[in-house]
Amino acid sequence: MNFSIIIPVYNEEKTVKKVIEGIKKCSGQDYEIIVINDGSTDKTKEILDQIENIKIINYSENKGYGSAIKSGVRQAQGKYILIIDGDGTYPTEAIPEILKFLNYDMVVGARIGQRAKIPLVRKPAKWLLNQIANYLSGVKIPDLNSGLRLIKKDLINKFLYLLPDGFSFTTSITLALISNKYQVKYIPIDYYRTKSKSKFRPIRDTLNYFYLIIRTILYFNPLKIFIPFSLILFFASLAVFAYSWFFSPRIMDVTVAILFISAIQIMVLGMLAELIVKLRIK
Repeated sequence: MNFSIIIPVYNEEKTVKKVIEGIKKCSGQDYEIIVINDGSTDKTKEILDQIENIKIINYSENKGYGSAIKSGVRQAQGKYILIIDGDGTYPTEAIPEILKFLNYDMVVGARIGQRAKIPLVRKPAKWLLNQIANYLSGVKIPDLNSGLRLIKKDLINKFLYLLPDGFSFTTSITLALISNKYQVKYIPIDYYRTKSKSKFRPIRDTLNYFYLIIRTILYFNPLKIFIPFSLILFFASLAVFAYSWFFSPRIMDVTVAILFISAIQIMVLGMLAELIVKLRIK
């Protein structure tokens, strides 16, 4: 078995059958399809039971997008893992193009095609999170959390213990690979509007994504976080000193000292964290 195609689904009765049929038309022969029914409360389970030649993992309750994918990975027999959502938003016809780049560690279908219809409510948060991720990772990332991607199984297993159970699974694996200098290829794809009720929660999920980006970069490249904070405090100490020297009756020496010492402490903590990361990688 060369490819394991993993489809996490939650209440996708309107689309999951069409997605699976699309995959079977364009994926060749050497593959298996693993569908994780993540506690669906509609007719998704009944529909899956009628489809031939697929493996089904049923959850009695909703455990999360990442948890579903990890269950699929543990059951997968293929050398490569292809992940695609079951809501019909990702084009199955893009799979053959993705499979052309097996020399890369991960291939991502980036939602930047001519017919990529990102919901308006997601665009501001998506842009902001991408800018933060681009800065912290040092790489321009066209699509941070695309749900269509191909990755080597041994590579995803290497980071499986780090990956969360929620929607931020794809963001985590992207940052983990880029931070560790693995080769990632982006293929422009279209993205369609979902026919199901959107599971994206704008405020909660955006905050979770932001927290996850910071946590992941801290784990792999902590100086990207510690240096900016250290510099902010250092220049703040200079600004307070200059202000109090020219515009205040007395120099605010205590405030300047606290800011300056805090800057030094944060820099030292960052260097220690960087050393720990280097030792862990070795």
